[in-house]
Amino acid sequence: MTEGEANRVLTFGCRLNAYESELIKNAIKDIDDKNLVVFNSCAVTNKAESDLRNSIRKTKKQNPQAKIVVTGCAAQADAAKYAKMPEVDLVLGNQEKSDAASYGFKGGGKLLTGKKEEDLNHQDKLFFKSKEEINNSLTDFEFSKIKVNDIMSVKETAPQLVSYFEDQTRAFLEIQNGCNHRCTFCIIPFGRGNSRSVSFGEIVEKIKQMVENGHKEVVLTGVDITSYGEDIDVKISLSQMIKRLLKLVPQLPRLRLSSVDVAELLEDEDFFELLRTEPRFMPYLHLSVQSGDDLILKRMKRRHTRQQVIDFCNKCLEIRPEITFGCDIIAGFPTEDEEAFQNSLNLIKEAKLIFCHIFPFSPKDGTPAARMKQSNGLIVKERAKLLREAGEEELQKYLKKQVGKKVKVLVEKNSVGKTENFLDVKVANHLEVGEIVDVEFESLK
Repeated sequence: MTEGEANRVLTFGCRLNAYESELIKNAIKDIDDKNLVVFNSCAVTNKAESDLRNSIRKTKKQNPQAKIVVTGCAAQADAAKYAKMPEVDLVLGNQEKSDAASYGFKGGGKLLTGKKEEDLNHQDKLFFKSKEEINNSLTDFEFSKIKVNDIMSVKETAPQLVSYFEDQTRAFLEIQNGCNHRCTFCIIPFGRGNSRSVSFGEIVEKIKQMVENGHKEVVLTGVDITSYGEDIDVKISLSQMIKRLLKLVPQLPRLRLSSVDVAELLEDEDFFELLRTEPRFMPYLHLSVQSGDDLILKRMKRRHTRQQVIDFCNKCLEIRPEITFGCDIIAGFPTEDEEAFQNSLNLIKEAKLIFCHIFPFSPKDGTPAARMKQSNGLIVKERAKLLREAGEEELQKYLKKQVGKKVKVLVEKNSVGKTENFLDVKVANHLEVGEIVDVEFESLK
C-alpha cells in the first residue's frame, strides 16, 4: 500500500499494477480529498478477489467517510460485482483509471463489457455475459457507479507513460499491454484486453528521460511482452526493438526484461544474438513455465513443451554461462497426477530454475480450468511446498558456487545491491545508492 498526503492508492497483484498505480497517483494528484481511496485490483484468482473485497470492507469500517474507488482487472472483468458492494462508490475500468476526469462521482452508468455472441470465440463465450444480463442484475443506483469501457475494443496502450521506480535505481516501463492468448486458467485477457504495443519512439524517449534522471537500470514490463510489435504496422519483434533501443540510448547501463514466454523466443535468433553481443542486456530471465508436464501444459493451452524449456535454458547458458532463470509454476492444476507433478518437480533441477514462484492452483470463475475436476486441496498445498523447497535447494546450490567470484552490483537502498543476474548482495555501507561497482562474493549470509 502506498499512501500520499491527500489520496491513497492500494495496489494488488503484479508489477504492472504497481506501475499503473503511478498513473493513478498522477491522475488524482489534484483531487483534494483525504477520504479518497483507490483500490487497483487483481483478478488472477478467486482468492485475490476475496482479499480485495475484505480489504474494501475493512477500509470502510475503519473510515466510514472513505470514498472508495475500485479499478484494475477485477473491476474490468466483473464491474457489476463491485458496484453491488455498498462500500464502493465508483468502479473504473483499466482504460479509465489513469484519466483524472474518471474520478468524478457523478455521471457514471457506462458499462460496455457485454458482447454480441457472434463476435466471440468459444472460450470468450464462456466468460462474457450479455449487456442485458449484466444490466438487468443492477439497480439504477448500482449502474450509476460504473465507468467501464469495452476493453476488447481498446487499441491504445497507457495514455501516458509514468515511471514506476523501485529502490531509486530501477525503473519500470510498460511497453505492452493485453494478451491474445487464452490459457485455460487465466482471466487476465478479459481484464486487460488484446495485446497492444507502445510505439518504439515513445519507448526510446521515455528511457532517455529515465537515464537523464539518474536511473541505471530499466525493466521492460507488460502482460505478454514477447508478443511486442505484432500489432504495429511495421512489424518489429521484441528482440529487434531492444537491439535498436540500446543503440539509440548508449548511456543506459542496464536493460532487463520482466516475464517472457519460451515459445516465442526459442526460435528467435535475434534474441540469442542480443544475449551474445550486448553486455548491457542483463543475464536474468523470468520464464512463464506453469508446468513441467506436457499433458498438463496442453490442458492449460500453453504453447511450449517441457523439453523446449530445457532447450531454451541450455542454449542461453551456452551463450551467457552466468545467466540465471526464474519461473512461475502452478501446483495442482486440475487432472495433475503424481507423475505430472514429478515432471514439474524435476524440471526445476533440469532447467536450473533458481527463483521459483510457486502458486497452488486456485480456480478462477469464468475460466475453463474452473470447470475441470479439481485436485484435493491438501495434496495441492503439499505439492506447492515441495516445489518451493526444490527451488530453494537449487538457489542455495547456485549461491554456494558464487563465493569468491567477482560481479558487478547496482547499489540500492539499505546497502543491498543487485547483480546483473539478479542476485541480492550486501555491500559496504559507504557506497552510494545508484553506483555500479565491482565486488567479490565473500560468503553467504
